[in-house]
Amino acid sequence: MPELPEVEALAGFLRERVVGRVVARVDVAAISALKTYAPPVTALQGLTVTGVARHGKFLDLDVDGLHLVVHLARAGWLRWSDALPAAPPRPGKSPLALRVHLDDGSGFTLTEQGTQKKLAVYVVRDPGEVPGIARLGPDPLADAFTPDVLAGILAAHGRQQLKGVLRDQSVVGGIGNAYSDEILHAARMSPFRPAGNLGPEEQATLYAAIRTTLGEAVARARGLAAADLKGEKKAGLAVHGRTGQSCPVCGDTVREVSFADSALQYCPTCQTGGKPLADRRLSRLLK
Repeated sequence: MPELPEVEALAGFLRERVVGRVVARVDVAAISALKTYAPPVTALQGLTVTGVARHGKFLDLDVDGLHLVVHLARAGWLRWSDALPAAPPRPGKSPLALRVHLDDGSGFTLTEQGTQKKLAVYVVRDPGEVPGIARLGPDPLADAFTPDVLAGILAAHGRQQLKGVLRDQSVVGGIGNAYSDEILHAARMSPFRPAGNLGPEEQATLYAAIRTTLGEAVARARGLAAADLKGEKKAGLAVHGRTGQSCPVCGDTVREVSFADSALQYCPTCQTGGKPLADRRLSRLLK
């Protein structure tokens, strides 16, 4: 799933290519991806893209005051082309969901792999009309996200596990499964540590891990083509998606805890005092 660093990089990538260009047309191949109907997606035709922004994991194209907002979900992606096919796509079982044509023949395609179609596209007059944006928590890279803000969040979610707090978009916007694993590994904290159990020094450590992990990921992704972002993300991860491999910090074996629809990875030596976590939904330290 694209998270804050990848969506930030996509916003920068598009900003260089689409701002100032006119939307020639929008082809919808998967009607299920459209979550709004007024204004219609056809209203974008003939309007000029004036800006590109990110809200959490949402990508926002300002098109003369209308906003084309995209959430790529778990299996969605944006593919850029300097020359899009002129023929409209044929609806069917292909991964293609939506295609935006610009006046110079270039544009981008939104695709989604798999059977769970959760990619979402909105056309709104204000990004705040998108429910997921309206309930976003603070952006962890914004100046307003201070150590005191994080301390308040941790206190308010005292018994909730750190992993869940970091992933909750209404609490902190933009962090998903991968970067929550990376942040907790950098902070040397168990994913199941209760949020309210951190002392002031540990809160400062977690804050630094959030800012550093995300900031470095954004820096690595900045300037990359959309096609290269997935590979860069994978190469930059220390524990997430690396079950069975060696921890780059201590050399211990990276372990995994599996859930119904996701999994987390962690290093026992760095994060849980050397004790592996039980691989069941309500995990506890093995005794």
